[in-house]
Amino acid sequence: MTDQAVDTDGAARGAAASPTSAAAGADGGRFVGRHRELKELRADIDRAGLDTLSGRKAPRARVLLIAGRPGSGRTALAEELARQLADAYPDGILRARLSDPDGTPVPTERTARELLDALDVPAPAGAGEDDLTATLRAALADRRALLLLDDVADIVAPPAAPSAVPSVAKDADETDAADETEDADAVLAAGAAAQVDPLLPDTPDCLVVAVSGGPLTGIPDVRPCTLGGLDTKAALDLLTRSAGSVRITVDPRSAESLVEACGGHPAALVIAGGWLAARPKAAVADLTKQVRELPEDGAADSGLARVFRQAYAGLPGPAARILRLLCLAPAGYVDPHTASALAGCSVNAARATLDDFVALGLLRAVDSPLPQYDVPGCLVPLLRELTETQDRPGEVQLARARMLERTVRLLQSCRAVTEPGDSAARKKLAGLPRALRFPNPRAAAEWLRIRRPALLAAARLAVADGELDTLARRLMSALTRALAAHWGTEAAAPDLYGIHQLVLDVAERRDLPREQAAALLNLADLDARTGRTHEALARYRAALDCARAAGDPYATGRAMESVGGAYQELGDYPRAADWYGRALAEHQARDERAEAARLHGRIATAHTYAGRYGEALRNWSSAVAGHRKTGDLPARARALGELARVQEYAGRPEDCLRTCQEAVELARQAADTRLLAALQLRLADTLDRLGDPAAARLHRAAAERILGSELSGESAEVAGPASMDGAPASAYEIRSASGRD
Repeated sequence: MTDQAVDTDGAARGAAASPTSAAAGADGGRFVGRHRELKELRADIDRAGLDTLSGRKAPRARVLLIAGRPGSGRTALAEELARQLADAYPDGILRARLSDPDGTPVPTERTARELLDALDVPAPAGAGEDDLTATLRAALADRRALLLLDDVADIVAPPAAPSAVPSVAKDADETDAADETEDADAVLAAGAAAQVDPLLPDTPDCLVVAVSGGPLTGIPDVRPCTLGGLDTKAALDLLTRSAGSVRITVDPRSAESLVEACGGHPAALVIAGGWLAARPKAAVADLTKQVRELPEDGAADSGLARVFRQAYAGLPGPAARILRLLCLAPAGYVDPHTASALAGCSVNAARATLDDFVALGLLRAVDSPLPQYDVPGCLVPLLRELTETQDRPGEVQLARARMLERTVRLLQSCRAVTEPGDSAARKKLAGLPRALRFPNPRAAAEWLRIRRPALLAAARLAVADGELDTLARRLMSALTRALAAHWGTEAAAPDLYGIHQLVLDVAERRDLPREQAAALLNLADLDARTGRTHEALARYRAALDCARAAGDPYATGRAMESVGGAYQELGDYPRAADWYGRALAEHQARDERAEAARLHGRIATAHTYAGRYGEALRNWSSAVAGHRKTGDLPARARALGELARVQEYAGRPEDCLRTCQEAVELARQAADTRLLAALQLRLADTLDRLGDPAAARLHRAAAERILGSELSGESAEVAGPASMDGAPASAYEIRSASGRD
């Protein structure tokens, strides 16, 4: 055994997680031991690499690997190393966990996005793995940062195809088995390296500390620091922290026997210390005897499993049930509401039980403004095994359903608190139990921020389960509304993109074409906003097929219009006008006059871009007439402004002047100051072209009086990008061209 840092091997979740949650954990908050390993790791940072020896500068960041079993203190060692090196990396320590508590590898794009968020570097919603990792490397190129990549997953790659050349026969079966084991280890190592390699910065000024269960074959120049069990002195120190010094000092032989029975496993010793602390009159020899007498049953024949079984056996029935069901907690994060819903008990009772588990070393309290706990990853397999053997599948599924239902109600409350006080949502909120209500929008936003990783994980797990799709759909709807209410759709776009993909998965699995169409439209809108127009076009077309299959006229018209918008963005104006025309027919069939008038404007815009001014004039005239019938003065004024623009393009300056004057008068009647100022400027430009600079100055002065000192910025915002001939496009034209009115 070696000098060991003590931790139950829990990683701080997320790229910006608290460093104390892993380094301190259940060991009382003070790191001990591992002096030799720390010295070797620090020496390895300055060691000359293969590139340096060959006379070349290292092209990438140095990678330090800390390898060990879950619960061996590997994360604690990594965190202590990062703490000691913090001053050498002024741009910060970035943390990410590369596998979920159940061992499922975290997708690289999710990890890269978390790291970019920690760096405050924006990344477009829906960006793929290659784009995100390239953005991450570019962001780190001029930084000196330390990346702590925890729980690198053991990804099993597909087996290689058998060779066509016959292999030489082995002399013994043992040799075959050894070769197969080596091949399996190599596959696991290569898979783990594939998870780390895309995240490595392309600069030697950064340092990467990876925590894994095995080697990283495939990444050059990596020497692992392999952790074994805890040495006797450090183990006794750990037991003393929890159980007190008296019993350890009085019976040192029994204490050493307990260390041996635990196999020197830090997590096992933390639980053993918690068991002793909860029983002040129990002797260390009693626990040692009970642990040694536990029957062997395969996987349970380890120090951690034996001590855990002993601690579990001493729990009351309700507490034992809560502990078992914690393996269902999304992302391994538990709060009192989650535990309450899983077990079907009160929130206060759940919190008291969770605090008891912390004292017993079975959970870790997370440093958070809200009560939140972390399930140690090394205990998740043991908890899952207990759940499978002691709880009926129906009971487990019911617990999942209760947890999802509670989450849905909290999200609904989180959104409702942002509504006006006299709204129906706020009235409904007042009728909820106090435990489900937020006192104000700020408290709700803080809860949403803190619980966001667990909420997103809950949505992913609910969809993956496949048996609770109705609840999963409600959860994703509530989560979408809450994120949009507190953060806005733009800020929440990356999360919303993932949620819409999950909605699409459920809709396809359940053959729900209406929901497929909605999810595809939402995804396509996000694609369009981030410049992926071809991808957006493909999704809009797929949404159109689903909308037609569902018989949904609204989604059908929406998809047709969006297809037209995508073609317009791609510069295919004839197709854009054609698809706008199809959408127009849908609205006219339902006698939707306002929408029909708006579509006439979009058709006219496409024709204007194509230089077909005659068609553009006819459609703008139809738009003006449509807005006149609906009584929408601002829309009518905007349409007249665009009509005047096309008249000018068509070489009809006098008509352009009269139309501009009419538009200005309508904007004045509508009391729309920004629109009035924009039209005054348009009129001034027209008068300049007609050779009347004095009148043009009068209208510009009128616009200045309207907008004051903000004229230049406001007029630029209203005008937007240049049109085809260099003249500024109006706000109406920009909205029409966006495809997302």
